[in-house]
Amino acid sequence: MEKAIIPGFTQSWKEKSGQEVSVTSSYAGSETITNQILSGVKADVAILSIERDAQRLKEKGFVSSDWRALPCKGIINKTPFVILVRKGNPKKIRDFADLARPGIRLIHPDPVSSGGAQWSLLAIYGSELIKSERETGEANKERAADLLKRIWANVVTTPGSAREGRTQFETGFGDALITYEMDALLMQDKQGGKGGEVEIAVPQASIFSEHPVVMIDRNISGDRRPLVEAFVNYLWSREAQGAFVKYYLRSVTDESLNKNEPRFAAIQLPFTIDYFGGWERAFPEIIEGVWKNRIRSSGGD
Repeated sequence: MEKAIIPGFTQSWKEKSGQEVSVTSSYAGSETITNQILSGVKADVAILSIERDAQRLKEKGFVSSDWRALPCKGIINKTPFVILVRKGNPKKIRDFADLARPGIRLIHPDPVSSGGAQWSLLAIYGSELIKSERETGEANKERAADLLKRIWANVVTTPGSAREGRTQFETGFGDALITYEMDALLMQDKQGGKGGEVEIAVPQASIFSEHPVVMIDRNISGDRRPLVEAFVNYLWSREAQGAFVKYYLRSVTDESLNKNEPRFAAIQLPFTIDYFGGWERAFPEIIEGVWKNRIRSSGGD
């Protein structure tokens, strides 16, 4: 956003209108950002990790327009979930199930504050559903819940956001981190590419997180709406989609852009939130029903 998309938009707007504009940005976990807006922070636009947060803003009257009527149903980019491990993969972590082995120290952001953490829970749970379905013809929810429970028992820290989790892992803490492919590749770049201190383990089955944008209609005056709408629509321009891919978020408009990035992982069994019936079902049934009520409340026992 800071290095490419915001500068690209301000230049584009100046060329079209002759006006110079500035964009003030703030970043945090998706749940945190949503709570801040609900508490009165005067945002015009929110780019969120999960659609459930967009729905929360709509239910409280902050969003009145339909983000699903925007291009790509309001989704601006996507990325699968992968596992970051130490150089040489000393713990031999190849898939989510390996994270349940005794002695593994896992960093996992807090699902209460982090949308990325909720995606991670769904990645684990859904991967086991898909594998059990392929093996037996039926998705085994108890098997999926058991794996999530055993993995959660190995969590040694729960930072407030996916980015905070990456920072902890960068400092040398923990054996593994479940995170966005985007964050994993950026960390490798920071450490000198594939020859750095971390490696990426690609799960056989994993979820593609999809990230929506919403306009905070309550805060947008009539004379400013064309500018806000122009910014939002710019996110699907070829320039913006190319910028996302440059920084390892996958395009939702042009698959050829994704094919041009050789470091993007090939997920054998990819799935999306639709596999669970959307966030309307995934959040109450899995995030709350399985993780919060069955696993966290029992301390993982």
